[in-house]
Amino acid sequence: MSVEFVGMIATLDQSETRAAAGGPLVDREYVRRFARAHEDGGFDKVLIGYSSGSPDGLQVAAYASAHTERLKYLVAHRPGVVFPTVAARTFATLDQFNEGRTALHTITGGFEVEQRRDGDYLNKEQRYARTREYLQILKLAWTAEEPFDYDGEFYKLEGYSAEMKPFQKPRIPISFGGSSEAAYAVGAAEADTYAIFGQPLDGIAEEIARINAEAEAAGRTEPPRIHVSFRPILGATDELAWERAHGILDTTTARIKEGQNFRGWRALKDAPPTGGSQRQLKAAERGELHGKALWTPLAMATGAPGNSTALVGSPETVAEALLEYVDVGVSTILIRGYDPLDDAIDYGRDLLPIVRQELAHRERAGEKVAA
Repeated sequence: MSVEFVGMIATLDQSETRAAAGGPLVDREYVRRFARAHEDGGFDKVLIGYSSGSPDGLQVAAYASAHTERLKYLVAHRPGVVFPTVAARTFATLDQFNEGRTALHTITGGFEVEQRRDGDYLNKEQRYARTREYLQILKLAWTAEEPFDYDGEFYKLEGYSAEMKPFQKPRIPISFGGSSEAAYAVGAAEADTYAIFGQPLDGIAEEIARINAEAEAAGRTEPPRIHVSFRPILGATDELAWERAHGILDTTTARIKEGQNFRGWRALKDAPPTGGSQRQLKAAERGELHGKALWTPLAMATGAPGNSTALVGSPETVAEALLEYVDVGVSTILIRGYDPLDDAIDYGRDLLPIVRQELAHRERAGEKVAA
């Protein structure tokens, strides 16, 4: 099985433990260095997040693409903000300029307060139904050879001529996130990759089984790839990694008590948790440590507004933990740190080579057995 590594870039140096310095929200030099660090470190892609107050992800990807050669860009996109044919042309244009290094990550939205900032007043079930139509139109716009019509509950169009096609064939890859009943049905039917948050192995296996069952029910012969995200905390030894992890927890907790903001946490702290957040919090209620490395107190401290579960240990320990997730069916791994740029450099230098070396060893062993 091929395993893809995804990082995450932002336009400003900030995290749960790092307050943003004064200045504009877009630091061009930081974006360039951040993207280059992932490319030099051997990452396959980087995710660019979405919120109602963040810079436009497609423009961030266009800028970063111009400063890298191989790295791909997974751009988070919220259905409903623009008409799907407009989004199809915009993504296809970027894909032409960066020669096939564009992917779309579907954010249907789990926080009502955040949705309404962009004028979206649909309820959760309606949003997922709209997302299904949105993704169907995107795929038609990227692949149709003749003008097409679409007549759905949320979208209607006539005679759309898909002249602006992506560089990639047959189309731009689509990933999808969500851990609710409505999400499973839509994402398993429409997405190429299904993204879930880091949890204990049994929780991941449970979600994979559910996604695969929904894909089969939708008539798919191959289920989507599974993408899982973690927050690795590395140290030269396990002991040093745990010392660092507790320091990160103390700093994060102190910032929350002081009322500081990070990654939109304060703006969403009173909102009901999403399905993915609930699963991380339930894992935290079961215990602080799962296996040798999966650590949950940071999810509990923040309310898990995004991917919040850590993997703590030496590079060897964290690599071993990641390979356990590969063994249950994970084929795409997103990792981002609390010291974002420095951690990306460390992951590329110390962690990714160990995982890839073991995967290559397994592949060679399999070839020998087959022979």
